[in-house]
Amino acid sequence: MAEARWYVAHTYSGYENKVKADLDKTIENRHLEEEILEVRVPMQDVVEVKNGVKKTVQKKLFPGYVLVNMVMNDETWYVVRNTRGVTGFVGPGSKPVPLTETEMKSLGIKTDNISIDLAEGDAIVVVAGAWKDTVGAVQRLDYGKQTVTINVELFGRETPVEIGFAEVRKLQ
Repeated sequence: MAEARWYVAHTYSGYENKVKADLDKTIENRHLEEEILEVRVPMQDVVEVKNGVKKTVQKKLFPGYVLVNMVMNDETWYVVRNTRGVTGFVGPGSKPVPLTETEMKSLGIKTDNISIDLAEGDAIVVVAGAWKDTVGAVQRLDYGKQTVTINVELFGRETPVEIGFAEVRKLQ
């Protein structure tokens, strides 16, 4: 069986949640759980100020688009493409193009999880990349993006830098 990849489906603006609900129902009715694994409407938290009051609300990261994790074949293409509200896939003509590893990572979609024994405040050393051999204390851990944030001294001031789990090692 082919490998499931993430694809982007274009929808009518404002129909993202309806498309997700319709696709979820169709997947269940047609027993496609093994071929269409997940349908996602990427959201982000945004702080809005109305009448002097700060309020955190969720907004769509990409209005007009839905992410679908699926095995691409004629049946799955047909199901997604013919869902009410879907105008097509992102890609040239009718050929969908899957998201790359880098694009998925920037969206916070887990690819291969790295388990790491770190906590905030732990001392680490960077073992690869542009910040190689830099030592710092963990400020924040983001398991979704698989990154650790440390402060490095840059131009005489502390600057937060995000580094992948695979590029750091805990100091003993």
